[in-house]
Amino acid sequence: MRTLNAKPELEAYLRLSGAGCGEWLAAMTELLGCRGITCGLTRPQGLVGSLSALDVEAGLVCVLDVAQDMLLADCCMPQRLLVATIHGSAQISSEGGPGVSAFPLIMIPAGQTFSLRISKNSRLVLVYPVSELVPVWPRPGLDVALAGHIHRFLMKADYFQDHQDASRETLALFERLERQLATGRVELPEELPVLDRRLARVIEKIRSERDWDFDLQELANHSGASERNLYYLMKRETGMTPYRFYQRCRLIRVRKRLVDCQCDVPHISWYAADEGFTHLGRFAALYREHFGELPSETVQWRRRLLVEPVMEPADFAMT
Repeated sequence: MRTLNAKPELEAYLRLSGAGCGEWLAAMTELLGCRGITCGLTRPQGLVGSLSALDVEAGLVCVLDVAQDMLLADCCMPQRLLVATIHGSAQISSEGGPGVSAFPLIMIPAGQTFSLRISKNSRLVLVYPVSELVPVWPRPGLDVALAGHIHRFLMKADYFQDHQDASRETLALFERLERQLATGRVELPEELPVLDRRLARVIEKIRSERDWDFDLQELANHSGASERNLYYLMKRETGMTPYRFYQRCRLIRVRKRLVDCQCDVPHISWYAADEGFTHLGRFAALYREHFGELPSETVQWRRRLLVEPVMEPADFAMT
C-alpha cells in the first residue's frame, strides 16, 4: 500500500512513554476493562514501551509499541477485540491452546480468556469493541482487508485536523470494519497518495527542527516550490496548511513532555513556552481542540495509573 507516512502510529494520543509494567497494566485495565490481566517481561525492571489511545464514542483504537519481549496473560474481554500487527510479531493463544499469529489481524471473541505474546520492537493495534452481530470469523482474505483499513487509518493520523476530525475518522473506521465483517466481502481500502517529494522535505523539516520558527517563504525555498504552490500542495495532499501542521507538531511535543513528566508539579507553562506558545490560555484552548482534553487532564490521566495497585511483572523467556 502506498503511504503518506512510513511510520503509522498515533503519537497525538500518546498516553504512556517510558512507563513500567504496573502502569501499562493499569492503563489497559482502564482502557479495555480487562480485569485480572498479568504481565511477564524478559527484563522486569526495564521500560515496556509506549502506549497511545484514541477513545471516542464509537470505540477505542490503541497502539502498543513494545520495547522488550512481553507476555500479557489472563485477558478476558467483555466484547470482541481486533488485534492487528503493524510490524514485528505477536501470537495469541486461547485457554491453553497453541499460539496463533496476530499477523495481519485476528479477532478474539468476547468472554474468552487469552494470552498475548509480543516480541520486542513490535507495534500492535487494538480495536475495541467489535459488534456482536458479525460472524464469528470471516471468509479467507478478509483479515487482510480489515488490517488494511486499520493501517490506512494510522497513516492518516498524522494529518488529523483536530480532535473532531480524529473522532470522525475513528467512527468511519469502525463503520468500515463492521460493514465488511457483516457482509463478508473482501474490499481492500483505497490507496493513499504517494507524498510529493517537495512536501516530504517540508514535513521532515517541521518535524525534526524543533527550534525553527515558522516561515512560509523559507519552507517554500526549502521545498523548491512557490509559497502559493506549497500552501495548496500541502492542503490538497494532507488536508492541513503548513502552519497548521507546524502548530500540531509543537502541540504533540508538549504532550510527550507532559506524559513523560515525573515531577510533583508539571510545569505546563514552561513546556508550552519552550515550543513557542507564549499565551497559556490560548495554548490550553489549542491543546483541547487538537486532543480533546486540557493539558492538565493529560497529566491527571497518567497520575491516576500511579495510584492503582502495582502488579509486579513476572520474569519469563520468549520461546
